[in-house]
Amino acid sequence: MSRVEHLWERLVRAALRSERTGTDAYGRPVVGIAGNVPSSLANNRDIDEILRAADEIQDEDPNISRILCEHAYSLAQNLDPNSEGRGVLQFKTGLMSVIKQKLAKREGGAIDRSQDIARLQEFYRLYREKNNVVKLREEEMKLRDSAAFSANFSELEKKTVKRKRVFAILKVLRSVLVQLSPELPEDLKRLMDSDEDMTEDLIAYNIIPLDAPSTANRIGNFPEVVAAISALSDFRGLPEVPQDFAIPSARKYDIFDFLHYAFGFQKDNVSNQREHVVHLLANEQSQLVKLEASDPKLHEAAVENVFKKSLDNYSKWCNYLGLQPVWSSFDAVGKEKKLLFVSLYFLIWGEAANIRFLPECLCYIFHHMAREMDEILKQRNAQRANSCVTETGASFLVQVISPLYDVVAAEAMNNGNGKAPHSSWRNYDDFNEFFWSLRCFELSWPWRRNAPFFQKPKPRTKILLKTSGNQRQGKTSFVEHRTFLHLYHSFHRLWIFLIMMFQGLCVLAFNNERFDSKTLRDVLSLGPTFVIMNFMESVLDVIMMYGAYATTRRHAVSRIFLRFMWYGVASVFITFLYVKSLQERNPSDSIFYKVYLIIIIVYGGFQVFLSLLMRIPACHRLTNQCDHWPLIRFVKWMRQERYYVGRGMYERTTDFIKYTLFWLGVLAAKFLFAYFLQIRPLVEPTRIIIGENNLIYSWHDFVSQNNHNALTVASLWGPVVCIYLLDIYVFYTVISAIWGFLLGAHEHLGEIRSLESVHSLFEQFPSAFVETLHVPLQDRALNNSPDQFAQKNKLNAVHFSPFWNEIVKNLREEDYITNQEMELMTMPKNSWKLPLVQWPLFLLASKIFLAKDIAMESRDSDELWERICKDDYMKYAVQECFYSIKYILSDVLDGEGRMWVERLYEDIESRKRNFHVDFQVNKLSLLITRLTAVMGVLKEAETPDLQKGAIKAVLDLYDVLRYDVLSINLRENFDTWNLLSKARTEGRLFSNLKWPTDPELKLQVKRLYSLLTIKDSASNIPKNLEARRRLEFFTNSLFMRMPRAKPVREMMSFSVFTPYYSEVVLYSLSELQKKNEDGISILFYLQKIFPDEWKNFLTRIGRDENAVESDFAESENDIRELRFWASYRGQTLARTVRGMMYYRKALMLQSYLERLSAGDIEAAIPSSDAADTQGFEFSPEARAQADLKFTYVVTCQIYGKQKEEQKPEATDIALLMQKNEALRVAFIDEVETLKDGKVHKDFYSKLVKADINGKDVEIYSIKLPGNPKLGEGKPENQNHAIIFTRGNAVQTIDMNQDNYFEEALKMRNLLEEFHHKHGIRPPTILGVREHVFTGSVSSLASFMSNQESSFVTMGQRVLANPLKVRMHYGHPDVFDRVFHITRGGISKASRVINISEDIYSGFNSTLRQGNITHHEYIQVGKGRDVGLNQIALFEGKVAGGNGEQVLSRDVYRLGRLFDFFRMMSFYFTTVGYYFCTMLTVLTVYIFLYGKTYLALSGIGAQLQDRAGITDNTALTSALNTQFLLQIGIFTAVPMILCFILEQGFLRAVVSFITMQFQLCSVFFTFSLGTRTHYFGRTILHGGAGYQATGRGFVVRHIKFSENYRLYSRSHFVKGLEVVLLLVVYLAYGYNTGGAIGYILLSISSWFMALSWLFAPYLFNPSGFEWQKTVEDFRDWTNWLFYRGGIGVKGAESWEAWWEDELSHIRTFGGRVMETLLSLRFFIFQYGIVYKLQLEGNDTSLTVYGLSWVVFAGLILLFKVFTFSQKVSVNFQLLLRFVQGISFLMAVAGLVAAIVFTNLTAPDIFACILAFIPTGWGILSIAAAWKPMMKRLGLWKSVRSIGRLYDAGMGMLIFIPIALFSWFPFVSTFQTRLMFNQAFSRGLEISLILAGNNPNSGI
Repeated sequence: MSRVEHLWERLVRAALRSERTGTDAYGRPVVGIAGNVPSSLANNRDIDEILRAADEIQDEDPNISRILCEHAYSLAQNLDPNSEGRGVLQFKTGLMSVIKQKLAKREGGAIDRSQDIARLQEFYRLYREKNNVVKLREEEMKLRDSAAFSANFSELEKKTVKRKRVFAILKVLRSVLVQLSPELPEDLKRLMDSDEDMTEDLIAYNIIPLDAPSTANRIGNFPEVVAAISALSDFRGLPEVPQDFAIPSARKYDIFDFLHYAFGFQKDNVSNQREHVVHLLANEQSQLVKLEASDPKLHEAAVENVFKKSLDNYSKWCNYLGLQPVWSSFDAVGKEKKLLFVSLYFLIWGEAANIRFLPECLCYIFHHMAREMDEILKQRNAQRANSCVTETGASFLVQVISPLYDVVAAEAMNNGNGKAPHSSWRNYDDFNEFFWSLRCFELSWPWRRNAPFFQKPKPRTKILLKTSGNQRQGKTSFVEHRTFLHLYHSFHRLWIFLIMMFQGLCVLAFNNERFDSKTLRDVLSLGPTFVIMNFMESVLDVIMMYGAYATTRRHAVSRIFLRFMWYGVASVFITFLYVKSLQERNPSDSIFYKVYLIIIIVYGGFQVFLSLLMRIPACHRLTNQCDHWPLIRFVKWMRQERYYVGRGMYERTTDFIKYTLFWLGVLAAKFLFAYFLQIRPLVEPTRIIIGENNLIYSWHDFVSQNNHNALTVASLWGPVVCIYLLDIYVFYTVISAIWGFLLGAHEHLGEIRSLESVHSLFEQFPSAFVETLHVPLQDRALNNSPDQFAQKNKLNAVHFSPFWNEIVKNLREEDYITNQEMELMTMPKNSWKLPLVQWPLFLLASKIFLAKDIAMESRDSDELWERICKDDYMKYAVQECFYSIKYILSDVLDGEGRMWVERLYEDIESRKRNFHVDFQVNKLSLLITRLTAVMGVLKEAETPDLQKGAIKAVLDLYDVLRYDVLSINLRENFDTWNLLSKARTEGRLFSNLKWPTDPELKLQVKRLYSLLTIKDSASNIPKNLEARRRLEFFTNSLFMRMPRAKPVREMMSFSVFTPYYSEVVLYSLSELQKKNEDGISILFYLQKIFPDEWKNFLTRIGRDENAVESDFAESENDIRELRFWASYRGQTLARTVRGMMYYRKALMLQSYLERLSAGDIEAAIPSSDAADTQGFEFSPEARAQADLKFTYVVTCQIYGKQKEEQKPEATDIALLMQKNEALRVAFIDEVETLKDGKVHKDFYSKLVKADINGKDVEIYSIKLPGNPKLGEGKPENQNHAIIFTRGNAVQTIDMNQDNYFEEALKMRNLLEEFHHKHGIRPPTILGVREHVFTGSVSSLASFMSNQESSFVTMGQRVLANPLKVRMHYGHPDVFDRVFHITRGGISKASRVINISEDIYSGFNSTLRQGNITHHEYIQVGKGRDVGLNQIALFEGKVAGGNGEQVLSRDVYRLGRLFDFFRMMSFYFTTVGYYFCTMLTVLTVYIFLYGKTYLALSGIGAQLQDRAGITDNTALTSALNTQFLLQIGIFTAVPMILCFILEQGFLRAVVSFITMQFQLCSVFFTFSLGTRTHYFGRTILHGGAGYQATGRGFVVRHIKFSENYRLYSRSHFVKGLEVVLLLVVYLAYGYNTGGAIGYILLSISSWFMALSWLFAPYLFNPSGFEWQKTVEDFRDWTNWLFYRGGIGVKGAESWEAWWEDELSHIRTFGGRVMETLLSLRFFIFQYGIVYKLQLEGNDTSLTVYGLSWVVFAGLILLFKVFTFSQKVSVNFQLLLRFVQGISFLMAVAGLVAAIVFTNLTAPDIFACILAFIPTGWGILSIAAAWKPMMKRLGLWKSVRSIGRLYDAGMGMLIFIPIALFSWFPFVSTFQTRLMFNQAFSRGLEISLILAGNNPNSGI
C-alpha cells in the first residue's frame, strides 16, 4: 500500500472512530460525516439520520451499517447525480471511502447484495428482541408515573434516552426497508406499525409536541395547552382540504391546515406559527384562571386579549387611513374568527423575512388576504387564494413576499455597501412609509408588478456620485441629507429659544439693566428674530425634502410650501414694521410701532395658546374633540405634520409637571450663569473695542480696521458663545445627578453596601423575600403574640432557605466560594422539631465561645442574658445549642438516658434566674469540650468502636454535668437522680445508645458540632469580592419596591434572544495555553487575576491546588471543565448561555416548590418537603412549566457555514446545546441548487436543538426570498430568527453579557411591571440595570466600568423618571414582544443610517405610543472593552452612530413632536450630548485661533496696554467651564454620586481620588477627542460602520505603528495643531502675567494636546519598556517606507493606510467642506511673515507674496531630492549633480540672506513655524480633491509630502517616548498606574507583563 493510501486509511478510521465516540480528545462532540451532509442535498435530513443509525450499529452489525451507508449514497446520487451542489462531491467521496473501509473490514468472499433486504428484515427483528422494545417502553412509563417526587430522575432520564435511541434506529430501518422493498411480510408490517406508534415523540419539535404528542414532555398535558390546541381545530364550517393534503394522524385538521392549503405557506412556517399561537393562547389563559383538567375550554377573554394585542397595529392603521377593517365591528367577530385572523397574521409575519421591517406593509397584505380568506370560507371545499396561485399550486413566498423583497434588495444593492448618499436610495423606512397613505392601494391585489413602487433602480456605476440614468423611485416622507443643518432642522425650537434668550440677555446687559422704553424697544427686536429663524426652518423644510417630492403625500408637500410662504411673508412684514418704527423720530408714538406691538402681542398670545393646546397633556383631549372643526384641524396641521407614528406623544399631567419643573431649574441656573459670568462682563470691553479707531495692525488687514474691529470682537465673544450653547448640558448633568441620587435613595438603593450589612440584617431577609419574591401566601390572623410571630418567622425561613441554599450552591459551582464557605453559608431546612429559626453558620460562628467568655465575666444571670441579647446572633447560637442538644440526646438515648435529659432540662428551665448560683460557670469550657466529643463521634458513620466511644463520651458528659457543672439540690428530685446514679453504677446507663440514622438528625449533629468547634469569626465570609457584591445587591433588592410575584403557572412567558456572529464561544485548550510575545497565556493571566477562583476550581474537580496545566491532559472531563472555567471569566457565548439558562433553573425551582398549589400553600407543603429541592431539575412537571414560560434562542447567523467549514465555533455551539437542553440555535443556511444550468443560492432560516446523540436536529427550516442581509448585520440576524421566539416578552441580550441565579429569581416580578401603571400608557420596554463585570482588569477598564455604571444606573433612572425619554441602548431590556414584532421588530436595519440599531427600537417604541421604564431591583452582567484601542473603537462606533442619528427621520420626528421640555431631555441625552462634546473641543480651537489672531495682528498687545481687555471674567469662566468639561469633571459628578449612593461616602471619595491618581482625566480628555472626531466626520462625510473591537483580555503591548494608524487623524494631527497654536501664542502673544499668566491661560489647552498625543502610549502595557520601544521604532519605519501594492493592507504599508484614511471623502460637498476647513492653516504663514525682522514694519501684500515664492522654492527643492528612483534610473549621475547644485544654492542663498539682509536665526525658525501648517493645509486640500490631483499627475508628489508629514509627526511623538524609556522606573510606574486596582487585590500584573518564562531576547 502506498503512503498516500495508508494516510487516507488512517484518516478515515480516525473519522469513524471519532464519529462513534461522538467526542474528540477534549470531550467535545465531533461532527463526523453524518453531521456534514451538504445542505444542497434537498433530502439531507433523511441521509443524515441514515448515516447516524449506521454509525450506531457499526459495532453491532457492520454489514447492516454498510447497507445503510450504501443506501445513503444512492439517495445522494439520485438527488445530485453530477455532484454540482456545494460540498456534494466531497461528501460523496468521503462516504464512498467509508463504505470501502467497511468492505475492507469484512471477512470472507464477495458480498451478495441480493440478500441485503433479507438481512435488514432479520436485523430489524433481532434488534427489537435484543432491546425488548415493549418492555423498554413499559419500564419507562412505570418509572415516569412513580418518579414525580422521588429520587429516580436520573434513572428515568437514562431510560428515556435509551428508548429514543433504539426507536430512532428502528425508524431509520423501517424507512430504508420501505424504500428498498415495498412488499414486506405481514408479520413484519404489523411489528413496524406498532413500533411506529411508539416513536411519535421522535419527531423533532421545539417546545410543544403538536404533530406527535410526547409522553416524555408534560407540556402537552397542561389544561391550558390542551384547550389552546383544541380551539384551533374547533372551527365550525371550516372548508375541507383535498384528501391528499397530508395531516399527521396525531392531531386534528385545524385552521392552520386550512390556511396552509389556501395560501401556500411553507410547511415549517405553519408548524412554527401553530406552536407560536398555541403558546400565546395557553399562556394568556394561564394568566386568567386555571382550567379543569377533564375537558378544558379556552376562555373568550384569552382569545380576545391575544387578538387585540396581535392586530392592534392593523386596527390603528385602518383608523389612520379611514379604512374599514376586515371585520365589520369588533363585537361581531366570534372567537373562532378571531383565532383565524390571528393565525393568518402570524403566518404572514412568519414568512415575511426582511419585509417584517415594514409593519404597515404587512397590514396591507393582511388586509387583502383576510378578505380573500373570507371569500374562501364561504366555499365548502377550500380553494387556492388568487394572490398566491402558482403553476404548481400556491406559494405565499413566491407570489407575495418575493416581489417586495426583490425591489428592497435592488435598492439595498444600490447603496454601494453603505457608501452611497442616503438620499439616493430607498431604505426600509421609505418602503414602509409608502403604506402610510391611501396611495398604497394603487399597488392593487394581487400585486400590480408594473407599479412605480416596484420599479428597481439601475445598478450604480463605480463612481458613487452617479447612477446609470435617473430611473429610480424617490424617497418617502423624509430624505437623510448629510449635513449639520439637521440639528437645527430637528430641534429648531431649542435653537430659537437659546438664541432669543441670548439676544434678550444681551439687550438687558447693553442697556445697563435699565428697564425703560429703549430697553423695551430693543427687547421687541426678538420678534423679527423669531420669525426669521422660523423662516430659516421652513427653508430647511423645503431643502431637506428634495428627493422625496415625487413620492410624498400632496398634503405634506402643500404644508411645507404654505409654511415657507407664511414665514417668508411674516419675516418681511414684521421686520419692515420694526425697522420703520426705529426710523421714526419718536418711535413710541409711531403708528408702525403700535401696529408692530399689536401684531407681536396677538401673534405671541396665539402661539402660547396653541402651545398650551397642543403640548400640555391636560388640553389634548379638548383639541382632539375639536378635530372635526376645519379651522382647528388646519391650524394643527400647519403647526405639526401628521404622521402615522408620533401621534398622541404626551404624558400624564403629573409627569409633565415633574419634567417641566426639572428643566425650569436647569434653565434658571444656566441663564443666571450666562448673564452674570458670560454676557455682562463682556459688555464694556466690547464697547471699548468697537470705539477704538486708531489701532495699528501689524499685517495687511482686510476686514477689521474699518469695520469696528469686527474680528477682534468675534475672537472675544466666540468662546463665550460656544460655552453658552453647551453649558446647559453642564447644568443638566449636575441637576440630573442630584435628582438621580435622591431618586435612588428613595428606592432604597445602597442600603446594604457591605458584608457587615448582609450579616447584621440577615434575619430580615426571609420575611422580605416572602413579601417580594415568593408567591403570595394566605394571610393568617395574627394576635401579636410572641408565639404567632415566631411561627411566622419560622414559616418565612422555611420558604426562604431552599432559594438561599440554591444561590449559595451556584456560587460554589461558579467557584466564587470554597466548600467550607458553602457549608457555613448553607441555611438549614428549619424543621419544626426545633422551636426557633436556624440561621446559617457563618452568622453564628464563634458566638458560643464569645457567650462562654461573657458568662464567665458576668456577675448575675440578668446581666449575662442582657449582654448576650445585645448580639442577636449570639442569642440565636446559644438558644440553638440549648435546644439542639436536647433534641439530639433525646433521640439517641432511651430509658434512663432520656429521663436524664428531660430531668436536666426541667431543672435548667426552672433555675434560669439563678444561673450563676446553680451552675459552675467556670466549668463551661469543660462542658463544651465534652459536648464536642459526643457530637464528634456521632457525626461519623457507625462502627462498633465508635459505638463504644460514643457511650463513653456521653458518660463523660454525664459526669461533668453531675459533678462539675450542676450545683443544684438533688433532693428535690431525689428518686430520679437516685435511679440515674444506680444505672450509672451498674454500667447500664446509656448502654442502648441509638446511632443517628435519620438524615435530618445527622445534619443537626454535624451543625451542632460546627457550632461548638468554630472559634474563628466568619464575618469576612464570603471572601470573594464578586460573591460579596452579588449577595449585597440581591439582599438589598429584597427591600426595594417591586411587584409581587405570581405563581410560575400564572406568570407572563418570555424569551431571551442573543445575536451571535463569530465571536469566541468557548476557549480551546490551545487558545488558553498560547503565549503572546511577552510569554503570557490566557490561562496564566486568569490564574493571576482570579487566584482564589482558580483554587476553588481545582478543589471542585478534585485536583491539588498546586496542579499544573500538564496534569489536565490525563482527563478529558477536566480539560472540558478547564475550558468552561476560563470561558466563564471572559466575554464568551458560553458565559452568556450559562447566565441566561439560570432563568430556566430558577423557574424550575420556583415551580417545583409551588407544586402543591392548594388554597393554603404553607399548609399544603410539609415542612420537610418545602425546603427539599433535591432533584428539582429532574421533575418533569417543573421542567415542562419552565419550558412553557421560558425560551432561549441564540441566533448564530453563520452557524451553518461554520459547520460546513468545520470551524471550532460550530463544535462549541453544539456542545452548548448538548449541555443545555432548552437552548435553541437559529441560523441562516445557504443551499446551492441548479437553476437553468446555473448554480443558484437559496437561503433558509433554520432552528436546531441537540438530539439524544448530541447532534443537531432540525426543528424548522423556512425558505427565505433571498439573502437576508440587506442592511446592518446584527438587526438582520435578529430579524430572521425572531420568528422562533415565544412568549409575551423578549429580553435582548448581547453575547458579552452574563446573568446570575439570584437575579433570575426576580424575573417574575419584573414581568409583572407590564401590568403596572407607569404613566398614561402601559410599558412596552422594561429597562434593566447592568453590572459591568470587566472593571477589575485594569485602570482603563475601571474608568469605562464606572462611566458605564453611572449611565446605566443613575443616568437611565432620571431618563425614565421624571424625563420620560429613556430609550433602548442595547442593554438587557425586556420588550413587550407582541407589541414590537407587529410594529417592525426590536431594531432597525437600514444600511449605515441604523448602525446604532438598538436605540432605534426605543425611538420606534416611543413614536408608536410606547412607554419605556427603568427598574433597578434586578441586574444583568455586562462585559465592556478593557484596552484603550478597544474603547476607542467602541466609542468611535457609538459616536458615528449618533452622527447618523442626527440625519435620521426618527430623531427628526421626536425632536418635532415632543413637547418643548421633553424635546430638550431627548436632545441632551442623545445627539445633543455629542454635539456639546464637539463644541467643547471647538471652544479650545476658537479661543486659540482668537488668541493667535490677536497676537499676529498686533491688536492683543495694544488692547491690553490701553484697556486690559484680554483678561476678562467672561473669558475666564468660559475657559474654566471648558476645562472642567474636557477633563471629565461633569462626567464624574454622576459617577461620584453613584459611588456615594451605592458604596458610601468614604469609599466614594477614595474611589474618586484613586481614579485621579490613575490619570482618569487624561482618559476622559482623550475620549473627548474620539467622540468629537467620529461624530463630526460621520455627519460631514459618513463612513460610520460596525467596529469589531474584540472582547478578549488585553494585556499585550500595542505597537507604535498600530497606535499611530488608529489615532493619527483623530487625535495626533489635532493635538499637534493645538500645540502649534500654543507655541505661536507663546512666541507672539502679549500677556501681563508673564509665564504664570500664560500657563494659567493655556493649561487646559496644553493638557488636552498632550493627552491626545501621548495617552495611547501612557495606557499601553509596556509602553515605556526600552526593548519594546526599539522594536516599535523598527516596525514603524518598516511600515512607513513599505510602498505596498495591490492587496496590501493598511497595517502593512503607509501608502495603503493613507488611501484608506482618505476613502471617506467621496462627495463634492465633502470635498468643499474639507477645503474650507483646511483654509485655517494659512493664517500662520500670513501672520508670521509680517513678524519677521527681515520685513521691518512693511505690511504690504508683497511680503506675503514673496513668502509664497520661498515656499514654492522649498517645494521644488523637496521634489528634486525625492525624485522617483524608477524614473531616474538612467540619469543617476545627472540627478546627483542637480541635487548637489540645488543643495549648494539653497545653503548659499540662506547664508546670503542672513549676511546681506535683516534675516536672523529666530526668523528662520519662525519661517519653519509658518510653512509647516501651510504645507499641511495644501496637503489636506490636495487629498480632498484626490481625483483631480490624479488627473493632473500630481498625486505621487502629494503622497510624498504626506509621507514626510507623517514621518515628522511620528518622530515628534516618538522622541519623548524613547527618552522616558531610558529610565526603568517609568515603566514600573506605568505598570502600577495601569493595574493599580488589580494590585490592591493582590494580583501579580508585573508577573503577567514580564511573562512566567521571560523572553530571552530581552
